[in-house]
Amino acid sequence: MKKILSTAFGLLTGIVLYAQISLPPSGGNQKASVTQYMGLVSVTINYSSPDVHAPDGTDRRGKIWGGLVPYGMSNLQFGLSNDKNPSPWRAGANENTTIAFSHEVEIEGKPLAAGVYGLHMIPSENEWTVIFSKNTTAWGSYFYRPEEDVLRVTVQPFQSAYQEWLTYTFDDREENRCRVLLSWEELTIPIRISVPDPNAVYIQKFGEELQSFHGFRLENWIEAVNFCVERKTHLDQALEWADHAMNPQEFPGEKNFRTMQTKAGVLYAMKREAEADALMAEAIRMPDAGMQAVHAFGRQLLAQKKQDKALEIFKYNAEKFPKEFTVFVGLTRGYSGIGDYKTALKYARQALALAPDSANKANIEGMIGKLEAGRDCNL
Repeated sequence: MKKILSTAFGLLTGIVLYAQISLPPSGGNQKASVTQYMGLVSVTINYSSPDVHAPDGTDRRGKIWGGLVPYGMSNLQFGLSNDKNPSPWRAGANENTTIAFSHEVEIEGKPLAAGVYGLHMIPSENEWTVIFSKNTTAWGSYFYRPEEDVLRVTVQPFQSAYQEWLTYTFDDREENRCRVLLSWEELTIPIRISVPDPNAVYIQKFGEELQSFHGFRLENWIEAVNFCVERKTHLDQALEWADHAMNPQEFPGEKNFRTMQTKAGVLYAMKREAEADALMAEAIRMPDAGMQAVHAFGRQLLAQKKQDKALEIFKYNAEKFPKEFTVFVGLTRGYSGIGDYKTALKYARQALALAPDSANKANIEGMIGKLEAGRDCNL
């Protein structure tokens, strides 16, 4: 037993000898991380951030570029770095600076697959080379191998406001692009990143989500379809989702005004107007087709310059809800749309008498003014 305990203690001692407490970062170069999203696509940079003033307080301003960070490739005299295999700059301090992309992107117009990459740079006075490497775990650039390069691009640095700490930030932040800015001392290195097809990223995500618990909610199917219609993208896929949403045999599908209108929206976007019109003629007669919903559809037709069809919808709404303020507004708009200002004016005055508040009253008065002047009140 004594021998066993002695052996166990020896093993434990070995483990303890190799364990290390969490000491401050080497050289006082604090770790930092920054993430930017372009829609669903994320870019994350992990780096260590040196400052212009050395750990002993020496001011290195004016001595960073071409000095502390040498131009070109350098023999770092450690690891694999030597005269025959010189190294680029580690684009930060301490460990390998890494940049991660959640989806495929383009860097300065060149494609780069999703993944994590070691980030290195070759500085010069006028043009910099940015390197994306497969090696993400090395310490700095000491173990850099050119054969591990996945992509190289060239960028143009520019003078900028003084920055004490090496810092990565983002600007030009849009759904389909952004720009990484490495700023230190009085220089900034920009890297343009873009998403080749942001709509496709959303469609892929919707497809995954609709197969999960998100697919149990009918509204999610409708929202996915409307996304495609609004952006006029992936309409074939949108039609499949709309059919599912409208099919009561496929959970959570329901055949109602909302789902039928959603499918009609796809058909209109696909220029299949006869099918869309027939579907909407059925949809407005569904039990859940309320006055406001039917009125909104009529307004939609007016916006599409389908004045005759819009008037038919407003007339149907008037038959179903004959005493409602909104119905008279619809008839006003419908007859005005076909140029029958006299009839439109008649319904506008009836609407004015039913106006529920001052805002609606002022709106109708404005419409009456246009009609009396012989102008379309929809414009």
